[in-house]
Amino acid sequence: MKSALTKILIFGIFTVLFVNCSNSKEQKQFTVAEYEAAAVHMDRNLNSLVYNQVSESSFVNGNKLLYSTINKNRKKFVLVDAISKTKEAAFNHEKFAEVLSVKIGQEVKANALPISNVSFSKDVKQLYFNAFSQKYLYKVKENILLQGSSERQIADSNEHVSPNGKLAAYINDFNLWVRDLDTGKKTQLTFNGKQDYGYATNNAGWTKSDGAVLKWSPNSDKIATFQQDARGVGMMYLTSTNIGHPKLEAWKHPLPGDTKIFTIERVIIHLGNKPKTVRLKMDKDFQRGTTTDHIADRNDELLDAQWNKEGTKFAFVSSSRDHKIAHLQIADAKTGKVTSIHKEKVATYYESGVNNENWKVLFDSNEFIWYSEKTNWGHIYLYDLETKKLKNQITSGDFIVKQVKHIDAKNRLIYFSAGGKEKGNPYHNYNYKVNFDSTNLINLTPSKGTHTVTFSDDYSMLVDTYSTTTNPPITVLRNGNGEKIMNLETADISELKENNWQEPIEFSVKARDKKTDIYGIMCVPSHYDASKKYPVLNYIYPGPQSGSIGNYSFRPVWRDFQAVAELGFVVVAVDAMGTPMRSKSFHDAYYGNMGDNGLPDNITAIKQLAEKYTGMDLEKIGIWGHSGGGFASTRAVFAYPEFYDVAVSGSGNHDNRNYEADWGEKWQGLLVNGNIEEKTDGTTNYDNQANQLLAKNLKGKLLITHGTMDNNVPPSNTLLVVEALIKANKDFDMILYPNQRHGYGDMTKYMTRKRWDYFVTHLLDAKPARGFQLK
Repeated sequence: MKSALTKILIFGIFTVLFVNCSNSKEQKQFTVAEYEAAAVHMDRNLNSLVYNQVSESSFVNGNKLLYSTINKNRKKFVLVDAISKTKEAAFNHEKFAEVLSVKIGQEVKANALPISNVSFSKDVKQLYFNAFSQKYLYKVKENILLQGSSERQIADSNEHVSPNGKLAAYINDFNLWVRDLDTGKKTQLTFNGKQDYGYATNNAGWTKSDGAVLKWSPNSDKIATFQQDARGVGMMYLTSTNIGHPKLEAWKHPLPGDTKIFTIERVIIHLGNKPKTVRLKMDKDFQRGTTTDHIADRNDELLDAQWNKEGTKFAFVSSSRDHKIAHLQIADAKTGKVTSIHKEKVATYYESGVNNENWKVLFDSNEFIWYSEKTNWGHIYLYDLETKKLKNQITSGDFIVKQVKHIDAKNRLIYFSAGGKEKGNPYHNYNYKVNFDSTNLINLTPSKGTHTVTFSDDYSMLVDTYSTTTNPPITVLRNGNGEKIMNLETADISELKENNWQEPIEFSVKARDKKTDIYGIMCVPSHYDASKKYPVLNYIYPGPQSGSIGNYSFRPVWRDFQAVAELGFVVVAVDAMGTPMRSKSFHDAYYGNMGDNGLPDNITAIKQLAEKYTGMDLEKIGIWGHSGGGFASTRAVFAYPEFYDVAVSGSGNHDNRNYEADWGEKWQGLLVNGNIEEKTDGTTNYDNQANQLLAKNLKGKLLITHGTMDNNVPPSNTLLVVEALIKANKDFDMILYPNQRHGYGDMTKYMTRKRWDYFVTHLLDAKPARGFQLK
């Protein structure tokens, strides 16, 4: 009896094993060749296969235009006559190459002239250009080349050069100095700067540099800057990985809820034989901007700041700590007296434009232009500077003014870029002009697409280059009313297509509210077959200061979207609600709840796309992103485990209480413990964005990564999540990059490969290529 039972059991086990083996599929092993074929689609050299694009354009003497372009065989410089509507070579390239070769002592090819910053004299007889770190002048008719000479010293990267080009301002021992670029003489301007209380300090916590933050007066005799008070502000620490004692990196870095954060004391410095510092008669300002979470642009220039042309008055905007109040003021440069001009208070956060300050004081006409989203759309308004009363709304309608490009005070015209006024994709950039009194609004760039423009000095002509995600750039010359004068160039992508370039699929679907249109990009494999199933990969960057795409112009390479798609995925990226360049309510969609991350819109977009593209496998969904995208991708597998199966997270700001104060306090609000939402249980208004509080929900696969010397998003953000995952007894994968900053530096390619491997393993149930390295 026992023997018979044993035989039955053995037979049963054998039968089960046989059935299982016969039904199972052998895992696919990707080869290096397959990975390499995919990687071709992210090769930045593909950009060079888009020929006949216009670059380096500049107007000459009102009716002529100089530009360069590259075709398959050569780079050429073209001179356009707008009156005769003709184009010709700007000069004899062969003769030019000969004289330049003689001058530098090495061969220069006529079809690849290594010159830049090219411009003509007004009489079109002399060509100015830079080559091999030198300035040159070329007499076209005489075929004579002269090397420019200047005894003026060159300013270094941390110096801020005056408008007249003679002085360079810089920081030394917490004080501001200037250096005469002609004589080399150095002059100390301030004398009471010290540690944590220095002048023109460029430190916002998340970013810092040794450059001086300031705004020169137009006549180069004054400097508007500040003394930053970082005394008592909390510290941030990082330690290096090395043999021996680690190196400590420590700097001031305020966090949300800190009692002490950066403040600035505004000053105006008068140069001359006896430099004098005038401290503005006002309270300390919070270190806040109306367009960014810093008060310096990439060139260290002080933002939200404007001089009058005489340099006697200085206009600026102060922002409250929570960004809800913007206050326009004007200071007397001599006395430091400050006059209040205009103040706007909003429920969430005030912004003065899209990456551009759209307010402007018109000192000569006693007016000022102010930007507001009080109608739910970003528009510009004209006010009286003396009475401070509104004169009229300049722009209006269901569209957004992005950037005021130029103000023609004499003719009372404003030139600006905007989105959403024309039919189609609202992210497309168009350019307009309008009278101060709101009349005669003209679209200067009417062709469909995203436009970049270059105006002539008198704004009587413009070079207009436009494209879409699928249509390569076209460049035309237009008159001051947007009427086309002539075609200049149409980009040629035939060779790009010969290299198996795949068009991205631009789409529009409905947002979570089932009413609002949202837009995005999808990439499918070149071998896509609707009868097969492809796992979906969701790329995400949630903003709120930008979106996953934002710019819908032509690109030969969309990150590695097409490359990873070639391995057998469908890739989707969405500009979700909560991102900019739409209405105020669209941008405010998850104000106070950054944990939202636009994920509901990404999910509904993928579901809607799958109804049309039946090859999308909604049972296998992956998501990835870096920084804010790392925050969002981790959130996806924590908050929506029934939808997202796999996430790869890079350097995420997983709890913004551990990220810089300005960021969280702008988008999440000031950190409070009960006094706003009447919470008495110890929770805070930041709990809804803290990823570690949801770590227990993880069901799928998570690869979480961070650089150990990330001074933008400190690695403690990721370690909070790691700690929570361990406590919840969750399995996950982690890569820490020793000594790497926020962008991963030389490990970026390694991370891309590991991400591919992770998705291949867990969504395709395949084996990654062995020995593959991105070049």
